[in-house]
Amino acid sequence: MFTGIIEEIGTVGAISAGSAGTALKITAETVTEGTAVGDSIAVNGVCLTVTSISGRIFTADVMPETMRRTSLARLFRGAKVNLERAMKPTGRLGGHIVSGHVDGCGRVVSIVRDGIAKRVTVSPDASLLKYIAEKGSVTLDGVSLTVVSVDENSFAVSLIPQTCAATTLGGIREGDSINVEVDLLARYTEHLLTASAKAKKESSLSLEWLEENGF
Repeated sequence: MFTGIIEEIGTVGAISAGSAGTALKITAETVTEGTAVGDSIAVNGVCLTVTSISGRIFTADVMPETMRRTSLARLFRGAKVNLERAMKPTGRLGGHIVSGHVDGCGRVVSIVRDGIAKRVTVSPDASLLKYIAEKGSVTLDGVSLTVVSVDENSFAVSLIPQTCAATTLGGIREGDSINVEVDLLARYTEHLLTASAKAKKESSLSLEWLEENGF
């Protein structure tokens, strides 16, 4: 699990693509400290497992499914990426609970100056909008953000100068693809409500059901 508070911006050093998957080699300063093979690091919001580490460089494998569903497929050598190590139980939860399991990609529709901040509007996969609520939480490229508005096609977030300086979101442009992870609690709440409604429907009796079954 992660918090959505980015620790640093790393650099993609190499990308080795094969039929079975892709290996990313990333150079970083902070997240390599105390990290061992098997540990988890979120790369642009995608939870990846460290397969090797040497000094300031770590390697992680990316499954074909992950490449299909996230913007990692668009990375290139020299690309900058947001990095966060898995949270410690004793640490502060500065953002919100982030799983690192990206739900899909969104497209940056507009970027507008709003005082000291930037108001960024994102159009996500249509199936994700129902999980996004005004003043709720959303993760973009691994960054925990508060939703400032939602309409039928998109949602907006506001980036303060610190977020722009400490993450890759400071360099995004209109038309860019961005990883979106909705609030984990929203997904589980929907699942529980759907399962409950289905169970209630299957267990309920009615006069119509009794007549149809010969009672």
